[in-house]
Amino acid sequence: MAENPVQNVTFPSNGGTAHGYLAVPGSGSGPGVVVIQEWWGLTTHIKDVTDRLAAAGFVALAPDLYGGSTTHDSDEAGKLMGELPVDKAAQDLGGAVDFLLGHEAVTSSKVGAVGFCMGGGFVIVLAAQQGDRIGAAVPFYGVLKEDYPDLSGITAPVLGHFGEQDSFTTPEAARGLAERIRSESGVQPDFRFYPAGHAFYNDEDLLGTYDKAEADKAWTATLDFLHANLT
Repeated sequence: MAENPVQNVTFPSNGGTAHGYLAVPGSGSGPGVVVIQEWWGLTTHIKDVTDRLAAAGFVALAPDLYGGSTTHDSDEAGKLMGELPVDKAAQDLGGAVDFLLGHEAVTSSKVGAVGFCMGGGFVIVLAAQQGDRIGAAVPFYGVLKEDYPDLSGITAPVLGHFGEQDSFTTPEAARGLAERIRSESGVQPDFRFYPAGHAFYNDEDLLGTYDKAEADKAWTATLDFLHANLT
């Protein structure tokens, strides 16, 4: 495990202090977006994603759900994810929503949420917990270590990106999640499937599944979706 060099901000969360990485666009302001890490931790890849959002005009915050630990070992990542209580992580993410909505650089009345792998699962949980404080939810190949809680609180539009060859979040599981969102919240999610494997957007390529063409497609759609729904 490595200590995290990319933290640059702290914010109050659930009576304690959470850490994260904040990126502000060159213009100095923009809509707020929470970026939720994969099971590897708050890695340089997640920092890069946060920077990409800032370059596209968003004030982006990636909370560090592991308290500074990162790893490139899948067994260790599974252990870190397994030791992370979903409710505690969701509370940290709620603190990130509070932080962005109260930040002077944030121009939107709601925030977006973009997450990958484990973070994609948390995007759905956060949207259900935070209700109309989330204005756009984008899970990339979301997975949780346990079943999703009640999803009836989701009011945000949902755009999901999934790999057709994903063995972690199978297309069948993704379609089942879409149906749960629709039946419990009334929101009809737009789940898109790509001829790719799990983590096809991760250009650090830890699983060997990075697919630039499909990643670019998903990212363009994500930026369009965030711009359309966050004002």
